[in-house]
Amino acid sequence: MATISSSIASSLTLKSAKPSLFSSSLCPSSVGFKQSVAGTSFFGTQHKLEAFHSGAPSASPSSRSNAVASAASGTGVQELSKKECAESTGVQELHVYEINERDRSSPAYLRLGQKQVNSLGDLVPFTNKIYSGNLEKRLGISAGICILIQHVPEKKGDRYEAIYSIYVGDYGHISIQGPYLTYEDTYLAVTGGSGIFKGARGQVKLHQLIFPFKIFYTFYLEGIPPLPAELLGEPVPPSPAVEPAPAAKATEPHATIPNFTN
Repeated sequence: MATISSSIASSLTLKSAKPSLFSSSLCPSSVGFKQSVAGTSFFGTQHKLEAFHSGAPSASPSSRSNAVASAASGTGVQELSKKECAESTGVQELHVYEINERDRSSPAYLRLGQKQVNSLGDLVPFTNKIYSGNLEKRLGISAGICILIQHVPEKKGDRYEAIYSIYVGDYGHISIQGPYLTYEDTYLAVTGGSGIFKGARGQVKLHQLIFPFKIFYTFYLEGIPPLPAELLGEPVPPSPAVEPAPAAKATEPHATIPNFTN
């Protein structure tokens, strides 16, 4: 009887340990470095921006069974690969570039704060073009508004509350809300969507390359079916020099998605 009880207790201990093995805390973490770049404000003044390049270190080739066995034997938990993390947490990564090509009269700066410097209440409606992370396909547009919350002169920038959407043709759209700081990376909430993004939740990292003309987004999406292959692909490493492929910029049929939003 003592042997049976000990066996049951051991089994329960192993089962209770399983969920923690596949939590997001075990997923590979991002590392990055700073790079100073020159950017242009809404008023044409030069200022220094901090652009961040992030990437994930290569993960150890572990499997779920190995991780469980490792925990059971007390030898430690191996780091899960990106694929395993996605499978265990239901998170899908989507990378896109937002590029202002100066052909949409965007952004517009509305000085509702009625001051000579950027001030609380100023509004900035905008719309820019959206390309796939590999810059091979034109996907659609961004459309939304930024509300100025705080002018931060010591950092030569501003803090906005951003409310906008990214439209991706027949695939639908993703809605976003949260802080947009013109001088550093920020994370915004994914508040929903339509089409294949219906019910989407999660967050998105906004990595500014040239203010306000180039932005690289990394979405961490949950609650949706697997994303179609043409929205994925290995992203081009973000840098101020990135440009869409000529065919995508020219919206040639093979370099766009069906009924891409324009």
